[in-house]
Amino acid sequence: MTEVFVGVGSNVDRYRHVSAALEALDAAFGPLSISPVYQSAAVGFDGDDFLNLVVGFNVDCRLSELSARLRAIESANGRVRGGPRFAARTLDLDILTYGDAVGEIDGVTLPRDEILHNAFVLRPLADLAGERRHPRTGISYAEHWAAYDQTSQRLAPVTFHWRGREISCGAAKV
Repeated sequence: MTEVFVGVGSNVDRYRHVSAALEALDAAFGPLSISPVYQSAAVGFDGDDFLNLVVGFNVDCRLSELSARLRAIESANGRVRGGPRFAARTLDLDILTYGDAVGEIDGVTLPRDEILHNAFVLRPLADLAGERRHPRTGISYAEHWAAYDQTSQRLAPVTFHWRGREISCGAAKV
């Protein structure tokens, strides 16, 4: 089994699409570890705020199969491809890590560069797996978050319920 971490984001009908992603990921891969949910400004374009979180789970499939399954979940939730790289998203599922893999594998660059550059990825990953070490730097995600310029991107925890239980508590409500 390989432990993976996947970034989940949506800025179109956010609550519905994030909930649908959690349902689909749980059905496909079994028990999930789920970070708190954060609201963040769109990066790279003017648009509605995103909801972002990180989900961890174990897989027994190749990276190429995982990638295809995540793309299918995105498509089932109305994700349109072929438009601008930075645009509104019903659902965005990004493989952040696949075990300790480093490099270009099956068309996926690992670990994903966004981990160290975007608060909406690093913060929930540090919350969920703070003691784990970044496969390339060897530094824990908690240490990376502590060193990150936390004023560079607006990020706020939100209250989020899934399957009748609160998985995230924050000032903003969805």
